[in-house]
Amino acid sequence: MEPLFQLQNVHKVYPMGDERIIALDNISLDFFRGKIYCLLGTSGSGKSTLLNLIAGLEKPTSGTILFRGKPLEKLTEAQLAIYRQRYVGFVFQSYNLLPTLTAIENVTLPLIFRKVPKKIRNLKAKEMLDAVGLANRGKHKPSELSGGQQQRVSIARAFVNNPEVIFADEPTGNLDTKTTIEMMDLITGIAREHNQTLLIVTHDLEIADYADQIVKIKDGNIDEIKERL
Repeated sequence: MEPLFQLQNVHKVYPMGDERIIALDNISLDFFRGKIYCLLGTSGSGKSTLLNLIAGLEKPTSGTILFRGKPLEKLTEAQLAIYRQRYVGFVFQSYNLLPTLTAIENVTLPLIFRKVPKKIRNLKAKEMLDAVGLANRGKHKPSELSGGQQQRVSIARAFVNNPEVIFADEPTGNLDTKTTIEMMDLITGIAREHNQTLLIVTHDLEIADYADQIVKIKDGNIDEIKERL
């Protein structure tokens, strides 16, 4: 099976005045379709930088990141935007919902960017809200929802486009333990049901236990790769 993503000798360096901060140092990794991965590390380890590179939000200083055999770093900003619209879903720690929009309207945003007709995108949004247990909250705005409910809306938005890969950056960082378990069961359950690749960034070992493979990042390097049976 060909990897969905191939990272080859990836470096990321940030200039800070006269200094050069090495965020990632010679990272080589493969990610396969349908598997759940955890990028595990402390704050400043480079895990979120790695996620941003794979998501096409930043470009590596050197090295290459292949998606389906094509180098992401050679794409234009317009091409990267299309890549994210077609193939990628995001779940954020801070939910990133638009406060003036209802739950349904927030969920439809990825479909609007893909120019899906309004009737179809509203139907898909309602189906996803039902799937995450919010069938009766579609007309509520974020301020009228609990933190757990807001994250459910965020999850519905990430999956509504049926993306090949979902990036989850500290997706439960603002949630209590009970809600964290509910959210992780939900995210991983949907991803496995649809054979989607899920990349989770976290510092939490309990979150890491949901992954098929744990990639421990330390000081911009791969410290350990652990396969879970």
